[in-house]
Amino acid sequence: MTAALLWILVGIILIITELLVTGIVAVFFGIAAIITGLLLQVGLIEALALQYTVFGVISAATLVLARKRMTRWFKGNTKDRTEASPTFQQDIGERATVVNDFHHGSGRVTLNGVSWTASSAEELKAGEAVWVIANEGIRLIVSRERPIT
Repeated sequence: MTAALLWILVGIILIITELLVTGIVAVFFGIAAIITGLLLQVGLIEALALQYTVFGVISAATLVLARKRMTRWFKGNTKDRTEASPTFQQDIGERATVVNDFHHGSGRVTLNGVSWTASSAEELKAGEAVWVIANEGIRLIVSRERPIT
């Protein structure tokens, strides 16, 4: 196996590992290894030190110049956690309607067209309007009194 083929094979393996574990780093080393192997194959570089130099320079250049774009391409645009509160916190202070009577502090409410399991310290009757005061994952905590937000 020639050194050029070895570089190309290592590059392909690095790109495949990037597909399995998307850290958006190995792909740049893979591209650099393939380019180094191709340059070695056509005879533009020969010395081992020059191979490592070309590999390092191409790796660093592609990593610095293209990683941000590639990250957006692979992962898409996402909001920073500090930009907006999670959806379940946005429901606090919203108005809901009791679907069926609450017994022992538990019942069902409708919020934005979705039926939720809910808890309340008050005995609520079907059809009453209530306010969401907390959200515990899949259970809303509701009250007749509007929360102060």
